[in-house]
Amino acid sequence: MVFACSTRLLSLALCLFLQRPSHAATLHPRDAVPSGFEARPYYPAPHGGWVPSWNDSYAKAQKLVSQMTLAEKTNITGGVGIYMGKIWPRRTLIFPCVGNTGSALRLGFPQLCLQDSALGVASTDGVTAFPAGITTGATWDKGLIYARGVALGKEFRGKGANVYLGPTVGPLGRKPLGGRNWEGFGSDPVLQGISGALTIKGVQEQGVIATIKHLIGNEQEMYRMYNPFQPGYSANIDDRTLHELYLWPFADAVKAGVGSVMTAYNAVNGSACSQNSYLLNGLLKDELGFQGFVMSDWLSQISGVSSALAGLDMSMPGDTMVPLFGNSYWKYELTRSVLNGSVPVDRLNDMVTRIVAAWYQLGQDKDYPRPNFSSNTKSRDGLLYPAALFSPTGQVNWFVNVQADHNLVARQVAHDAITLLKNDDTLLPLSTQSRITVFGTDAAVNPDGPNACGNRACNKGTLGMGWGSGVAEYPYFDDPISAIRRRIPDVTFHNTDTFPQNTPQSSPDDIAIVFISSDAGENSFTVEGNHGDRDKDQLSAWHNGDKLIQDAAAKFSNVIVVAHTVGPLLLEPWIALPSVKSVLFAHLPGQEAGESLTSILFGDTSPSGHLPYSITKSASDLPASVSTLRGFAFGQVQDTYTEGLYIDYRHLHRYNITPRYAFGHGLSYTTFALSNATIRAVTPLVPGPLPPRPEKGPVPSYSSTIPPAAEAFAPPGFNFIWRYLYSFLSASDASAAAAAATTNPTIHPAQKTTDLPPSGGAEGGHPALWDIAYEISVTVRNVGTAHAGKASVQAYVQFPAGTPDTPVLQLRDFAKTRELAPDGEETMRVRLTRRDLSIWDVQSQGWTVPEGEFVVWLGEGSDRLGVGCWVQRGVCEGGLRGPV
Repeated sequence: MVFACSTRLLSLALCLFLQRPSHAATLHPRDAVPSGFEARPYYPAPHGGWVPSWNDSYAKAQKLVSQMTLAEKTNITGGVGIYMGKIWPRRTLIFPCVGNTGSALRLGFPQLCLQDSALGVASTDGVTAFPAGITTGATWDKGLIYARGVALGKEFRGKGANVYLGPTVGPLGRKPLGGRNWEGFGSDPVLQGISGALTIKGVQEQGVIATIKHLIGNEQEMYRMYNPFQPGYSANIDDRTLHELYLWPFADAVKAGVGSVMTAYNAVNGSACSQNSYLLNGLLKDELGFQGFVMSDWLSQISGVSSALAGLDMSMPGDTMVPLFGNSYWKYELTRSVLNGSVPVDRLNDMVTRIVAAWYQLGQDKDYPRPNFSSNTKSRDGLLYPAALFSPTGQVNWFVNVQADHNLVARQVAHDAITLLKNDDTLLPLSTQSRITVFGTDAAVNPDGPNACGNRACNKGTLGMGWGSGVAEYPYFDDPISAIRRRIPDVTFHNTDTFPQNTPQSSPDDIAIVFISSDAGENSFTVEGNHGDRDKDQLSAWHNGDKLIQDAAAKFSNVIVVAHTVGPLLLEPWIALPSVKSVLFAHLPGQEAGESLTSILFGDTSPSGHLPYSITKSASDLPASVSTLRGFAFGQVQDTYTEGLYIDYRHLHRYNITPRYAFGHGLSYTTFALSNATIRAVTPLVPGPLPPRPEKGPVPSYSSTIPPAAEAFAPPGFNFIWRYLYSFLSASDASAAAAAATTNPTIHPAQKTTDLPPSGGAEGGHPALWDIAYEISVTVRNVGTAHAGKASVQAYVQFPAGTPDTPVLQLRDFAKTRELAPDGEETMRVRLTRRDLSIWDVQSQGWTVPEGEFVVWLGEGSDRLGVGCWVQRGVCEGGLRGPV
């Protein structure tokens, strides 16, 4: 979501004195997309409720929705407007969340509070600023990922937020320069999918509706958004690539029972995601069996009737793309569209039922707390309707602290994510007797305060998170220099990114620790010339970090580099310098940046993080479609995924390109050995396509008769607030709409899809896809003598020879040991589903298992695969060298 970008659009609106923006969607015809890419139509929108695990919630929802008037139904499907407040019974006024739906208070259905961000409750106090998604992915620890989700869910519930606007699995991380990659878990669909599903599980177990985002193709920030003058870029993705890469983690999320899905700003194959019927109706609701509701990203809806028919269920925050004029594509316009027959009553009923069913599914009908915070002010009192011309004031903040002991989870995630890339001469761990000099402003908290920059839209001090809507307020900030000084009080610190000219040549035992950073975020802000994406600094460290390291290496014999970064960096200017002996990637650690790092530096524990992306020696080591950002174009910018399945390590393997550090790479202070691997078949796996999909169960049924116009009238004497978005029509408008009602079908019969996707049938797709086909166990032993540590076991599948156009290796599962003392061991298990061993067949439009022998490779990274298991033979061997 992009709450902050609304200010940019508002400025645009005010500067240009734009009139009603509801015409913006028709300013330009659809630009031609490259041959071979198309946005296929898929109508009508499938109904929810046919999955057994949602039956009770849909039954309750049907009972409630059947009592609603037309205005109440259309009220629930849209936000009340950006910066608007909400009224509970007895006139208790609550300040807005980032998004607030309408309500049906007569029947006990409240306004829902939707709140950022993916790493913590945004825009409020008393919360934890957790490590970012990319940091969480770097732990490769399912238990920690889940624990973070639990803590997030507890904090969102404690603040009274109904909907958690996370986790993020799109962008997938296709482009290393992409501005929001850090919100997700890494540049691999399985790492993203498992991490996203575990986060959803943890959050929703607390009764909070999770939101998987952004569907789909939001791999670049610049030119992603539609505006009155230019459409958002089109991500042109072929069918197989869409299924095997970009849709993959969304399938995991739906399988986990996620309550909501947020669409992306951009288009896919020429059709805006918020009204792309193939994405929403076909892939998400039919093929993946999604039972919750689909919401637009903030101000990304570009049409009324079209988006409703294409499967959008909730408009956020309710305004048109240029907000604050009191205009909406839905709300009162949706009421009109139902009365005049443009939107079938059947479609509206399903929209509302999906929203209400998700509310019941998470148990929010019973004792759910009300919002107790303000998204827009830190004061106790403030405007109740800040977007209105005149607004009363009242208490808007109750300062509820929900942190509990979640700092421990945050610190553990930050700690276990720290990735040791290099450690020559075993320089690390350090002794507290070491003579240390620290260089770089990234070592100390922003001197203006950790929250001095709104939306964290600056790179000043230690980088704990990127910028944009995906941030939270720091309750405090434990910075690295403070933590280091707790170990060595007289450490010398140069809080500058320019190496001091008067620094003398050091003695052989002196140690320099150089801190560098690289930032990114949403395109709603430009930071030091970077427009969300890292378009200015590219993959180089910010603030001349490369030169700072080079200068330190010229004066010190022992240099440790610590990087806080949103993604991969080019390390070639200094990585081979003899003095640069140790390199740590601390990623984006959130509030616990200090102690999490020093416990590694000084050897309290061993580093156990592993890279969630590859670090190449040159940007050109990846294909141009991936390594570069799309530039300006008149009309719609076309971003065509010509690389297909070959992103990150898949491309490097295909062309035998050796990275500087491989995907999954990470060192420890100790050494591990994998042995005694065995493989066993769990569910018989027959090559070929899936069996016939299961039949859909029954869905709620309502009358399809257009309701009387009177259901759209406002109650007598109703007090309208200017700019607040309502679902009511005046009596004359409602009567005129009803008089214009047509029986002509909104969707032409030729557009209707009659065949159900063969790979559907349950949440996440065909249930057979999720059958465990094989389980592999392996013993991991700490064969070192001095340090305890945790090992990561990563499982990559090599498809049979002759499988068409398939990457050499693909991650399919992972597991992490507990901390093992020297000579300690643990048996780890990884599992492969039928989906893991399938490819997408574009001809049959289904998943199929290729003929031939699969090999499952196990190791501590994609470059350290020493155990192979042959699926058909049922044997495993150690002491091998992987295929790359």
